[in-house]
Amino acid sequence: MREKEIEKKLILAVKQAGGIAPKFTSPGFDGMPDRIVLLPGGRMAFVEVKAMGCKPRPLQMARHGMLRRLGFRVYVLDDETQIEGILDEI
Repeated sequence: MREKEIEKKLILAVKQAGGIAPKFTSPGFDGMPDRIVLLPGGRMAFVEVKAMGCKPRPLQMARHGMLRRLGFRVYVLDDETQIEGILDEI
């Protein structure tokens, strides 16, 4: 499945859970995750969306590590079947 299709399914699932998943852009700071998932109750996480079977680039992995060291949850989503589990964890 293509990245855009998985991303659309994530956005819909987050909306159905009462949240939002805005696109995250960070000019001048490449490698940041694609989406910030914001759910009711102040729950949030970053989600990197990839096409099925694709892995994050080294810079993306470095940014994910930085965010995790700061205490944030970061997920790599490459299969629509992962969406429910990710939202449950958040």
